[in-house]
Amino acid sequence: MRGRIIKGIGGFYYVKTEQGVVQTRGRGLFRKTGITPMVGDEVEIIISKEDSDGDGMIQEILPRRNAFTRPPVANVDTVVIVFAAKKPKPMFEIIDKFLITAESNDAEPILCMNKCDLLKPEQLEEIRGRYEGLYPFFSVSAKTGEGLEELRQALAGRHTAFAGPSGVGKSSLINLIVPDADMETSSVSQKTRRGRHTTRHVEIFDYPLGGLIYDTPGFTSFDLSGVAPEDLDQYYPEMVPFIGQCRFDNCRHLKEPGCAVRDAVERGEISEDRYQSYVNGFEELQEKAQDWKNK
Repeated sequence: MRGRIIKGIGGFYYVKTEQGVVQTRGRGLFRKTGITPMVGDEVEIIISKEDSDGDGMIQEILPRRNAFTRPPVANVDTVVIVFAAKKPKPMFEIIDKFLITAESNDAEPILCMNKCDLLKPEQLEEIRGRYEGLYPFFSVSAKTGEGLEELRQALAGRHTAFAGPSGVGKSSLINLIVPDADMETSSVSQKTRRGRHTTRHVEIFDYPLGGLIYDTPGFTSFDLSGVAPEDLDQYYPEMVPFIGQCRFDNCRHLKEPGCAVRDAVERGEISEDRYQSYVNGFEELQEKAQDWKNK
């Protein structure tokens, strides 16, 4: 029987099939080979009423379109990267890393700034300006409903993962666009000004306009991985037009003379903040690559 994993908790995987949702476990072979079933996987299962640990067993994981380790999901078309305009304040370094991770896994990134009712219009435009013309960008408010209809329409027919730091309102937004989700929500900690982890597992919901919505746990840190340092510039859309115009073919856009990217930064054609984000990401990836060589 074929189905899709829609939730995984405590070693059990809940597979939605034509006959309903079946509680399953993975084959022991998966553990031996280091394979972990993921929410979003299409799988072949067998039903065994004699299995005291569950109703079925995952026999095969079908080929994945893509797979993410954080959040741990598979077969995603779109990643909605949710962040708050305020409370907690935007962590642009993490946002940029998530944009890179989405694109490097062949998923379209969409930026969604929640709690836009907490800032003045000029403050909102300053944040939006960082990504102007680079990615689809939605300003929304789970409190007032502003911008939600535009976001709803943009997700129609897609397999969409909502992801982002804790406390930014992912579950609140999902409750509004998928009324049957009924996700638990929580406020931002007054002591740390960080979000509390409300969602503790990945879960998939049917989207009323067609497609699927993945709700994922929040986090407060994020390590960039899966991208080679020399390929990082390809994931900054504003830098791509200048790649190949540098004096040196292997220019990394750091301190090399005749760098077309750094010249564009000086002319204001590339945001200084986004360029610094690239530099920080490159150095992080380079350090990881060096550590790997030294092992």
